[in-house]
Amino acid sequence: MNERDSAHIIAELEEKESYQLTENPQEADLILINTCSVREKPEKKLFSEIGQYAKIKKGDAKIGICGCTASHLGDKILKRSKAVDFVLGARNVSKISQIIHQNRVAWVDIDYDDSTYVFSQNQHSALKGMINISIGCDKKCTYCIVPHTRGNEISIPSDLILQEARRLAESGTKEILLLGQNVNNYGRRFSGAHRAINFTQLLNEISQINGLERIRFTSPHPLHMDDEFILEFAQNPKICKAIHMPLQSGSSEILRKMKRGYSKEWFLNRVEKMRHLIPELSIGTDIIVGFPTESEDDFLETLDVLEKVRFDTLYSFIYSSRPHTEAHHWLEMEQVHLIDEEIAKERLMRLKDRHKEILTQDNAKQVGRIHKVLVESYDAQNLWLEGRSDTNKLVRIKAGRDLVGSLCNVRITEVKGAQLIGELA
Repeated sequence: MNERDSAHIIAELEEKESYQLTENPQEADLILINTCSVREKPEKKLFSEIGQYAKIKKGDAKIGICGCTASHLGDKILKRSKAVDFVLGARNVSKISQIIHQNRVAWVDIDYDDSTYVFSQNQHSALKGMINISIGCDKKCTYCIVPHTRGNEISIPSDLILQEARRLAESGTKEILLLGQNVNNYGRRFSGAHRAINFTQLLNEISQINGLERIRFTSPHPLHMDDEFILEFAQNPKICKAIHMPLQSGSSEILRKMKRGYSKEWFLNRVEKMRHLIPELSIGTDIIVGFPTESEDDFLETLDVLEKVRFDTLYSFIYSSRPHTEAHHWLEMEQVHLIDEEIAKERLMRLKDRHKEILTQDNAKQVGRIHKVLVESYDAQNLWLEGRSDTNKLVRIKAGRDLVGSLCNVRITEVKGAQLIGELA
């Protein structure tokens, strides 16, 4: 999502302000740092980066801070660093061409609605494109700062999404990634009188666009994975058979405290239904270990889900307390306490180690199988093609010709870590 925000900012500045990208910060007239605040560590790195750029920039160059940390800290960034010229929140990206002409201001209105704003168009990669389908988040997960930095959820009108998808397809884009905090909650709220449509219907309509070969999306919420959605996902040939399902915890009790809205049993039921319809389905997830009050038994429930689902990708982190969240309030009021750091680290390592073992076992079974791969690059020197399978696995292909942009059947002959190696079938 931050990548897409950055692309919007770049396109707006290129079209409306005649800026051009440079790889050299010392020659830049404008340096923008787009930030994330989901965890504490990236936020702490911000001021170090500001200091580094302030030392090497041209005398009249401006520094702007954008994104979620901008929303969260606002004018505190200006007070802490004299080197920063402006702060632009994640919900205010469409104002970039205005704020660059201001000095020492912070625009961080999380209620600002740019859901119908048509951004300048300039996606540098024609093969794959990204489209926002919603902004903000209505969930109240007790660990998450996103609603405070990106505001309430608003769906982008379907006619704008379809218009953008058609434009991309006409320009040669083969695959699009639909973006939203909870994509399958799409259609719950629009900013005005727009056509009523849900995520399943949107997927179906996008899939009918000529020239578009693949559709991916991130992230769906397990709570909204109803049977209608699962059937469309399974039966629509243009929808890639890889899905990211953020679990967060395998303990129903911890999920309740996180206010995730589903139980361990519901999550496993959705996985079972999808795997019954799509045996080759690839599933990724997010897991937080060390959430306040997590016991060893709670953690073992998470390991149990890992064993049952055998996730293809896993993003796992130790719980990071974030301001403006309910869990942070519990800690401040000493209603709960943080899990001992060494215990949390040990649990994270157990989780990661077991996941590596599962990946090694499951990837070995890929030898001999045929995957449909969208070729994204060609190494003419070593005669390698590289791309992603329908199930989102990275595949290198021994080939003597450039097939970038093609969908190729590839027979897997070898496995190296998470990478599959094959030959044209």
